[in-house]
Amino acid sequence: MEYGLIAGNGKFPFLVIEGARKQGVPLAVVAIREETDPSIESVADTVAWFSIGQLGKLLLHCHQLGIKKAMMAGHVKHTQLFSGIPDLRMVKLLWSLPRRNTDALIGGIADEMAKEGIELIDSTFFLKENLAPEGVLTRRKPSRTEAENIEFGLRLANEIARLDIGQTICVGARACVAVEAMEGTDATIRRAGDMARGSITVVKVAKPNQDMRFDVPVIGLSTVETMIEAGATCLSITAGKTLIFDREEMLNLANNNKIAIVGSPHET
Repeated sequence: MEYGLIAGNGKFPFLVIEGARKQGVPLAVVAIREETDPSIESVADTVAWFSIGQLGKLLLHCHQLGIKKAMMAGHVKHTQLFSGIPDLRMVKLLWSLPRRNTDALIGGIADEMAKEGIELIDSTFFLKENLAPEGVLTRRKPSRTEAENIEFGLRLANEIARLDIGQTICVGARACVAVEAMEGTDATIRRAGDMARGSITVVKVAKPNQDMRFDVPVIGLSTVETMIEAGATCLSITAGKTLIFDREEMLNLANNNKIAIVGSPHET
């Protein structure tokens, strides 16, 4: 098989499999025991399971299958790398990294894959139609106050994304209510709701130099459900760099609750 998928947790890997199938492309799946939903076996053409630290075995498997292009989809907690017993190849990689954040770790894995003749490609390769377009996505457009919150929030969110802190800011009355770190978007929104319920604008951005091979920003039905719970009324996402899951259901829920969603230009 020419194409392979390294699957983390969540829905993302399932969407990639579905997208590849629609395009008639066979896909070999490498599943992570600590992360991947076991039900992936019911939808994938072929699945092989590896522990997160078994980099050498994983690469050998891909090489034996003749995989030339691979994608990573689904979150993998990089802290898992330090909780188990990594193999020798993973140990060497970890010691070679100047930093041990997510980008550095996965970038290092990409380099190891390249040594085996495997190119790590854009994780949205089969999902271009799922990327957010620019402009208003919902029936209601942002109010003047929400537009001001978006403008204010984009400056802050782009800066924390540049610093690799997080990618989401919650804003109320042009004041920062909550900043994302490791807890994720939904938890950040809930925290904002606890502190300043009502009229919260959520701004989620791609990194200035977002590497679409991994860690792609994602929103979906749960994002809007959490916004309703927190009393948030508006969401800004980065156009062309943010994946939308369950798009029709998500937009229907947003419209029914008068939530505005807008795709904002990407800052490079």
